[in-house]
Amino acid sequence: MPVQEMAVSPVKSLYWEKFPPMSQRRVYCTPIYHEGLVYVLGGCSETGMPLDSAEVLDVESQTWSQLPPLPTARAGAAAVALGGQVMVLGGMNQQQTPLASVDVFHPDEGKWEPKASLGQPSMGVTTVQKGGRQGKMPVTALEAFDLEMKSWTRYPCIPSRRAFSCCATNERSLFSLGGLQQPGPHNFYSRPHFVSTMEEYDLDQGIWIKPSRTSKMREKRADFVAGCLGGRVIAAGGLGNEPSPLGSVESYNPVKRRWEYVPAMPTARCSSALLQTTGMLFVIGGVAQGPSNAVEALCLQETV
Repeated sequence: MPVQEMAVSPVKSLYWEKFPPMSQRRVYCTPIYHEGLVYVLGGCSETGMPLDSAEVLDVESQTWSQLPPLPTARAGAAAVALGGQVMVLGGMNQQQTPLASVDVFHPDEGKWEPKASLGQPSMGVTTVQKGGRQGKMPVTALEAFDLEMKSWTRYPCIPSRRAFSCCATNERSLFSLGGLQQPGPHNFYSRPHFVSTMEEYDLDQGIWIKPSRTSKMREKRADFVAGCLGGRVIAAGGLGNEPSPLGSVESYNPVKRRWEYVPAMPTARCSSALLQTTGMLFVIGGVAQGPSNAVEALCLQETV
């Protein structure tokens, strides 16, 4: 789809909605959306221990309900909705080692059921593999798994090496945003530093587009959340060159090819969990002065 034909919502159509807080403060929790319900599973507590607690938010009524505890306490797990069931996979246990266990929640029966374990213990499983770290070293790999061919394809590497960056996609591009950049042999910085980098991979052309002067984010940030809403790329919160987490939010307009500020987060946070629906970007938990129980969503104003 040509860039000029993309529908991009105006900044004024974006607003934040605050939901009642979770019953427990969490970081590295796992949210999943299914049929108007937001499930929040596991995470780390204020003492840094993995949680077995699970709760669900009815978005329309804005009410929380407690679910039976997870069979295995875990943080940094993955989750997927299958039919009317919710499956949680992998994560990290109390010994800070990856888990292979898989559990399925049956809403009609109100109970969890253990399933066959993963072939390899894993945490932070995602549907797209991009960048990341090996130990303390950032990597630049970009790979995709073809579900029909059951094989991996490697794409051109992310141009710059960054840790704690974020990724977002729209119908034509993949975006690698911000992060913490390590000093290179010809870098004047003597230590890792926050960056405002945005690198765009054109899915049709199969190339990384050369950054422009206006393609950098307005703020340097890492450990934030990113998604797409109303045709815009959104970057919210995180850590930057301030002593506390950022509350600022900015959006990239792919037609104008520039970043613009949008309403700030009601609760400034880093290390939050992101959950994207058709018209909302939920920011769940994370770290403010400590683990947070805040649940807020950047919403797209419906047009009449």
